[in-house]
Amino acid sequence: MTTPWIVLATIAGYFVFLFIVSWLASRRADAQDALTGGRKAPWFIVAIAMIGAPISGVTFVSVPGMVAAKSFSYLQMALGFVVGYLVIAYVLVPLFYKRNLVSIYGYLEQRFGPVTHGTGGVVFFVSKMLGAAVRFYVVCITLQLLVFDPLHVPFVLNVVVTIALIFLYTLQGGVKTVIWTDTLKSFCLIMSVVLSIFFIAKALGYNLGEMAAAVAGDDSSRIFFFDNPKEGTYFWKQFIAGVFMVIATTGLDQDMMQRTLASPNAKESQKGLVVSGVTQLVVIALFLVLGTLLVLYVKHAGITSPEKSDELFGIVAWDKGIPVVAGVLFILGLVSAAYSAAGSALTALTTSFTVDILRRDKDDKTISGTRKLVHVAMAATMGVVIYIFYSLSSEDAISAVYTLASYTYGPILGLFAYGMLCKRRVRDGWVPVVCLAAPALSYVLQWWLKSRYDYTLGFELLLLNAALVMVGLALCGKKSTQE
Repeated sequence: MTTPWIVLATIAGYFVFLFIVSWLASRRADAQDALTGGRKAPWFIVAIAMIGAPISGVTFVSVPGMVAAKSFSYLQMALGFVVGYLVIAYVLVPLFYKRNLVSIYGYLEQRFGPVTHGTGGVVFFVSKMLGAAVRFYVVCITLQLLVFDPLHVPFVLNVVVTIALIFLYTLQGGVKTVIWTDTLKSFCLIMSVVLSIFFIAKALGYNLGEMAAAVAGDDSSRIFFFDNPKEGTYFWKQFIAGVFMVIATTGLDQDMMQRTLASPNAKESQKGLVVSGVTQLVVIALFLVLGTLLVLYVKHAGITSPEKSDELFGIVAWDKGIPVVAGVLFILGLVSAAYSAAGSALTALTTSFTVDILRRDKDDKTISGTRKLVHVAMAATMGVVIYIFYSLSSEDAISAVYTLASYTYGPILGLFAYGMLCKRRVRDGWVPVVCLAAPALSYVLQWWLKSRYDYTLGFELLLLNAALVMVGLALCGKKSTQE
């Protein structure tokens, strides 16, 4: 059996199991189950689902690969993630439950007005659509090179079939399906990483104690960097970045929060968030340990290190010195991360577009039919965007989309921060102007700092963007206060 057919068999087997889980989760699901999961999800199920939720296919291949250049510095950011999850659990979750929100951007209407609500929904829509499409595009390219090109299957058919599969398993169950498929994803990810560590360590001739000693003794396993504040790996830069990034990209992201808002109440949701935040730290540590083992194996086997670090995991997993099962585990982890993340994003986009932009809420009798039509439109749009990336076919285009996504989270963070920290009301109609002006001004400042002082804005861009939004909201504020 050739490698392409092994990969296809793995993908087919995963999708069969995925559809079984989806069918079981979507039985007797109504429109509100699709939007909120029925508010019945047990906290421990939400916790397991949230472990794998932030991990995309890109993360699956990038985190182990980055070890060669940046060691375990990413673990510093993961420590910040834990603090960020505590802020989400004990600051944002009570707010969302108290206001009984289906979409978290409904808060913006309650605090500022309908125009701000729509602005938040549009900003999220653009950011999530582009971010999800580019992540899925990267995985489609990987599978195209590994499987579909050898079988002479065109890229467009690759995208159409996979988008159709994602559409079908998320259509009926919505958020409820996302929670249970994310639980499956978390299990597959952890199993893939743990067993990959086992097989690669075995190929190196290590037992558990020898493996631990080898990893600890390698330069690539350094965790803390306190020596140079100018470097991107400096501890406080990484840690603070972790705190605010997880608040913005999880706590203020409908895609991420749709899981935890499916819990019966705020306390149950808080349990799930805290447990998942701590467990994610352990899972990320496993990815990094795997990364050091990949570096050690490349040296041991005399393999030429790839120019792109993202290719390291795949090269080692399919090396002749590694059992075939390790390659299967690589594909299983990659596919479970990629397709689950795409399905989750598709469901969140459907919810946000239906509630925030079309303004169809839980009292609308036609919500079920509307949601399904929107779901079709979101799936088609995602497929088109992925194909556009393929047509552009340049790393610069992909980098530009990631940069755009980082810009769009700034206005969302600024809107929520101002709403929670300041009591003044604002002129609702001016909010879209502020949310457009802040990223534009951030771009100019980023260019000026680079050209004048050779200073590159990193995660600070998110905070700068949010701060500019808050300043803009203060300037267009009203004299009356919000009770």
